Amino acid sequence: MLRVAVPNKGSLSETAAEMLREAGYAGRRDPKALHLVDERNGVEFFFLRPRDIATYVGSGALDVGITGRDLLLDSGSAAHEIEELDFAASTFRFAGAPGRFRELADLDGVRLATSYPGLVGEFLARHGVTAVLVQLDGAVESAVRLGVADAVADVVSTGSTLRAAGLEIFGPVILESTAVLVSTDSSIRGIDVLQRRLKGVLVARGYVMLDYDIPSSLLGAATAIASGIESPTVSPLHDRDWSAVRVMIPRTDTNLIMDALYDLGARAILVSPIHAARL
Repeated sequence: MLRVAVPNKGSLSETAAEMLREAGYAGRRDPKALHLVDERNGVEFFFLRPRDIATYVGSGALDVGITGRDLLLDSGSAAHEIEELDFAASTFRFAGAPGRFRELADLDGVRLATSYPGLVGEFLARHGVTAVLVQLDGAVESAVRLGVADAVADVVSTGSTLRAAGLEIFGPVILESTAVLVSTDSSIRGIDVLQRRLKGVLVARGYVMLDYDIPSSLLGAATAIASGIESPTVSPLHDRDWSAVRVMIPRTDTNLIMDALYDLGARAILVSPIHAARL
């Protein structure tokens, strides 16, 4: 059986579980359960702390896991990223007292608080900066005010939390993180199926199916507006001057494409969700 590590709590947990359900795998009924065997799909799930998943996978105890890119890099694990899963996006930045720091070099020799010492330490070393890392388990934005550190390296969304703590963002982006699928060996039997199913979920979430009728003389212009993944499916109608077209389009562009096709002369424009896909 394929042994899969899944986040048991935190921002990664709910979406990871939902993706796996959409991919056709069994879900746990008890939110406190730490183990689930999906006999039908030949998969054994282990529900673990997100921060520990890369370590378990990297040690070979488990075959593959879902975690954050930030947690993977911070762990120093032998596991590596094999697929980006496009959720739980976050950005890591430096912040300090307003006006004190302007660039990365200003961190040389100062105390820097972070919950990700491995990730931040590697970034600083790569840029030739030596700082004294102060490891904290969350809420690092209070470290400067309380005198524990001179600056912080933390996850930034809008920056409002850091500003509320009297801090100013400076320097380069440390990392753009997202949820990822990790393994030490992507050729392990069953990983290809898991990977293909999760890709199918991402496609189903990102695309819709568009059907419309169009005068056959306008097919070239219509397919230029919506070219599809490979090529649209075109079928003749009873009225030979018209054709029916089916095409996959990005979900976010749906209404723009519908408007453009209608203005061109398309009619009976219909949109349908995609529940699963294999490309």
